[in-house]
Amino acid sequence: MKAIMLMFDSLNRHMLPPYGAQGVHAPNFTRLAERCVTFDNCYVGSMPCIPARRELHTGRYNFLHRSWGPLEPFDDSMPAILGRAGIYTHLTTDHQHYFEDGGATYHSRYHTWEFSRGQEGDQWKGHVEDPDIPPVRGSRTIDGWHGDFEARKYRQDWVNRLYMTDEADHPQTVTVDHGIEFIRTNRDEDRWFVQIECFDPHEPFFSYQKYKDHYPHEYDGPHFDWPDYARVTEDPLTAQHLKMEYAALVSMCDASLGRVLDVMDELNLWDDTLLIVNTDHGFLLGEHDWWAKNKQPWYNELAHIPLSIWDPRSRRQGVRCDSLVQMIDLPATLLEYFGVERPPDMQGVPLRDALATGAPTREACLFGVMGAHVNVTDGRYVYMRGPATPDNAPLYEYTLMPTHLQGMFAVEELQDIQLAEPFAFTKGCRTMKIAARAWSTPAPFETLLFDLAADPRQEHPIRDRAVEERMIAHMMRLMHENDAPPEQYERLGLPEPVLAG
Repeated sequence: MKAIMLMFDSLNRHMLPPYGAQGVHAPNFTRLAERCVTFDNCYVGSMPCIPARRELHTGRYNFLHRSWGPLEPFDDSMPAILGRAGIYTHLTTDHQHYFEDGGATYHSRYHTWEFSRGQEGDQWKGHVEDPDIPPVRGSRTIDGWHGDFEARKYRQDWVNRLYMTDEADHPQTVTVDHGIEFIRTNRDEDRWFVQIECFDPHEPFFSYQKYKDHYPHEYDGPHFDWPDYARVTEDPLTAQHLKMEYAALVSMCDASLGRVLDVMDELNLWDDTLLIVNTDHGFLLGEHDWWAKNKQPWYNELAHIPLSIWDPRSRRQGVRCDSLVQMIDLPATLLEYFGVERPPDMQGVPLRDALATGAPTREACLFGVMGAHVNVTDGRYVYMRGPATPDNAPLYEYTLMPTHLQGMFAVEELQDIQLAEPFAFTKGCRTMKIAARAWSTPAPFETLLFDLAADPRQEHPIRDRAVEERMIAHMMRLMHENDAPPEQYERLGLPEPVLAG
């Protein structure tokens, strides 16, 4: 038995033909849907990139206890568990966040790993002289790049692009090359798992002319393929241009998917190989008058994500499944597939029955970013609970690995460390309890309730006390099962559950 996961970053469900997209050139995603089970109710969990990957390893939510950060010493890791059970694991990726302070300890859980350099300002090629940058749209600039993180990243991205003039040199292409090389090398071996993880179609939306040619449109403005995480202020033609840049990158991802499907056809891997094609979250392309993510509520354009799975045991293909599933289910599914016992802290559900019969998985699921809304959905309604306190407090990080995305916690943050009592999942370990950075966003944290059946675009919040009480009950049950810290209930204005005994 073998398993392949092809994972993309920021892949929008509503930009894929199997989910109703019109005018997007993605024939291989259509081909995938014809060969797999397509999930219609897959939701994010802990956001954004690295918290989602912590879920991929641990099979449990982490956003109520921790923001962006490494695997913790007490965390269970799916690839490490597989490795101890005799299943060979390999990661090939161009996701540079794995190799920064805040993403450490993930890649080394695999037997072997490969990293393709150059995405989104990856600190790769060294140029002392500034690159030649064309006039660009938006606030991005290289001015003051020595001291400014965003300016440094933007400058570095233009340096990196000098080494990607040919599609064969693009890190997405190289990542998939490495994955296919692993598959071909080990085609006659058994009991392996390869994770082919592409950073695209994450911004910047850098692709090649043959993909842009699928989307002819009027635009003669400055270069624009990297939006700010901000409100849409562009005119309609400029906004449409950015959407077409994203669509072109989706088409490039589609070509990579086609290469993996071709290898599965050629080597007849469908008989004994589980295939998972997934993403961590979506990306707002002007919906709700926003670009990107993080600065606004986690609307369905971000939270409701695509997922396709082929299970060679049930061999169901070309069917849809409306079971409510999440990232936390994927490690449980892989462990079950290889016959490996799941650790008790793993809360995800193996999807074997959902794949075979469409069996339900859960009544509701949580999702969110630490310090912002806590969200819950039952597939019909989405309830976004905002903070009840004006300062969005109290809020703490619980960690033994004090790093943020790009660096370690500042010395000032560590002056008033407390030692927390163990959580249910920390295996008796006490963690540091550190006051969290205040969440900064231009979007209000108002509590919102949406009926997706009547309002799939989430444009008209509703008030329905009975529905809200039901969704609060789901939220509190799931928070309790995740052993949420007491202050999260206080922050949200919810009563802390009373424990029996």
